[in-house]
Amino acid sequence: MNLLKVVESEQIRKDIANFSIGDRVRVYIKFTEGDKERSQAFEGIVIAKKHGGMSEILTVRRVTYGEGVERTFMLNAPNIEKIEVVTRGSVRRAKLYYLRGRSGKASRIKEARYRGTESQE
Repeated sequence: MNLLKVVESEQIRKDIANFSIGDRVRVYIKFTEGDKERSQAFEGIVIAKKHGGMSEILTVRRVTYGEGVERTFMLNAPNIEKIEVVTRGSVRRAKLYYLRGRSGKASRIKEARYRGTESQE
């Protein structure tokens, strides 16, 4: 195996939640303000996920006060505390860039239905 891949595989975080495109996630980011450290949550819909091992990127979009806000996070960055999945979305595309031009009800995403092994009564 390539030496670079060995070193890279040791540094990849394994504590990140399993999520996909269309899910509503809450990303907790650590900030250092002077000598204090605090975390801040950014909640939105995952519109893009670029795979690449150590350099994996996540783009999250939310609408705040009628204005669309997007943030791009490096998944393996040390300032990401944790990622929570709030709801699972059901989409049929790999990138949801079309949500940038939509607002209100037109920007809704269907919630994924749970397909477990338990019997439904």
